[in-house]
Amino acid sequence: MRYEDFYQRSVDEPEAFWAEQAERIHWQTPPRQILDTSRLPFRRWFVGGTTNLCYNAIDRHLEERGGQLALVAISTETNITRELTYRDLYREVNTFAAVLASLGVGKGDRVVIYMPNIAEAVFAMLACARIGAIHSVVFGGFASHNLALRIDDARPALLIAADAGMRGGKVIPYKPLVDAALEEATHKPPHVLIVDRGLDPQMTRVADRDLDYASLRASYEGAEVPVAWLESNEPSYLLYTSGTTGKPKGIQRDVGGYAVAMALSIRTVFDIAPGQVMFSTSDVGWAVGHSYNVYGPLIGGATSLLYEGLPTHPDPGIWWQLCERYGVRTMFSSPTGIRVLKKQDAGWLKKYDLSALKWLFLAGEPLDEPTAHWITEGLGVPVIDNYWQTETGWPAITLMPGLDLKPVKFGSPGLPSPGYRMKVIDEGTGEELPPQQKGVLVFVPPLPPGCLTTVWGDDERYVNSYFSHFNELLYSSLDWAIRDENGYTTILGRTDDVINVAGHRLGTREIEESVSTHPACAEAAVVGVQDELKGQVPVVFATLKQGVSEPSAEVARGMQQRVVSQLGGVAKPARVYVVNALPKTRSGKLLRRSLQALVQHTDPGDLSTLDDPNALEEVRRALERGSDV
Repeated sequence: MRYEDFYQRSVDEPEAFWAEQAERIHWQTPPRQILDTSRLPFRRWFVGGTTNLCYNAIDRHLEERGGQLALVAISTETNITRELTYRDLYREVNTFAAVLASLGVGKGDRVVIYMPNIAEAVFAMLACARIGAIHSVVFGGFASHNLALRIDDARPALLIAADAGMRGGKVIPYKPLVDAALEEATHKPPHVLIVDRGLDPQMTRVADRDLDYASLRASYEGAEVPVAWLESNEPSYLLYTSGTTGKPKGIQRDVGGYAVAMALSIRTVFDIAPGQVMFSTSDVGWAVGHSYNVYGPLIGGATSLLYEGLPTHPDPGIWWQLCERYGVRTMFSSPTGIRVLKKQDAGWLKKYDLSALKWLFLAGEPLDEPTAHWITEGLGVPVIDNYWQTETGWPAITLMPGLDLKPVKFGSPGLPSPGYRMKVIDEGTGEELPPQQKGVLVFVPPLPPGCLTTVWGDDERYVNSYFSHFNELLYSSLDWAIRDENGYTTILGRTDDVINVAGHRLGTREIEESVSTHPACAEAAVVGVQDELKGQVPVVFATLKQGVSEPSAEVARGMQQRVVSQLGGVAKPARVYVVNALPKTRSGKLLRRSLQALVQHTDPGDLSTLDDPNALEEVRRALERGSDV
């Protein structure tokens, strides 16, 4: 079917369209109403239908593909690989569910999961889904205070944690962070279930509170736990995202709508059929990890690769080696991950047989054109940018090679996904803008299945955060965008990532794109800093590709000249710092606000998700020595 027809039907006849898509999953009780919009911006999909995410991800596949690989959990940190068939996964999840039930966890209870990318994290998520508990996975890189905030908001009946994670060969103990978080939290769960990997021999346990998963697993091995059938709109999980102020927002997902969105997207967007292999490099603690490490591939009857480790260890070919070994068809990573590899020898991209690999999807931040060209040429497969948010749960803008692949346009994630009615509007008037004019990207409600249903415990915050920016009832993405005459959208950065230089509004993203076109540039971050004359000026921090021999000052001047020639003198960076590393979160997002704070000698803020503390020190040293231009 043509993309245009498929998409148009999804917005012109949403109930008929989504009724058809709902047939992709198992319903214990069919929906009696496809869409209820009586309380916009709230909406309910597949009203009255009962289903279960775990049943759709495991049970329904057992007869046809019980012996097929469902999950391959690979750790290059511990050098352990676990290959689990659908039958193996069924047994592990049932056992985990029995352990949860023995601890009094039931339907509607929240369970906080604080674990790295290991198989038990997936078992725990699916076990919660099986019994109707609401899981809230907290990224293992978060510090104790961030964990405490999430505990107090979710008020869990149980916390599940690993003893430790590993990164770059270094053990990262989790248990001390759990203990500190529970010391700080007001709503302490009665028990902590510990998956002991044997990585932290110094781990201490709190009597009566801390329980050993391995011991309980042995007691319940072989248990069969019945599925809890949930009404489509009951909550399935919470995933916290940072708010601009105050406590984090618990993004609440439903059951039926999310299952349908996963079943549709895994096939039509990611082009994965039952029995095929998907490799998402995300952490399970992020939105991509939930949707395309766990639920999407398993609901689709595919094999999912789960990876703990760096993209460069034991060598920069590890991802491609895994693609060869397991016959990966679709890979999903981030622009940051590819930029890390871009610093290495491009020969690693050619070392392995990647004949099975058809697509590389990249998301999480805007994809710069030089990186897109580098990886496209290196792999020889289409690279498909896609845009979404924690809130949407699946791509809002992408191309759909599993349905009808439209041309890739570097710099744009593509076209609207089914059900997303989009506009680019003027931030002042709210009027829709013509093509090639920059405005705010908004979605017209009702949001399609798979998107957040509310903010956990705070409907008012849901409305205020997303639907109160304009006179018209619109979901604001808080992203600047431009659409072309063919409907392709380009994301220009957050509406709060704007530099006002002498009255000219410049997106940091636009300047970063320009700097990145310099052949020596591996990655760039641009921040706006205060200037007495111009109000704000752009300042660039850039890392260089390996093997660059030109002096830093010469490269910095070249970057400055690129910006002037491409964007004009008004965008000229006031300073350019060449550094060895940029500060990022564990998920690979640049900490631009921390950079800005360091330049302006203010508090860099919450650094709990900082991946490499040395990167901040590197920036401090660069600021002390002075800019390269």
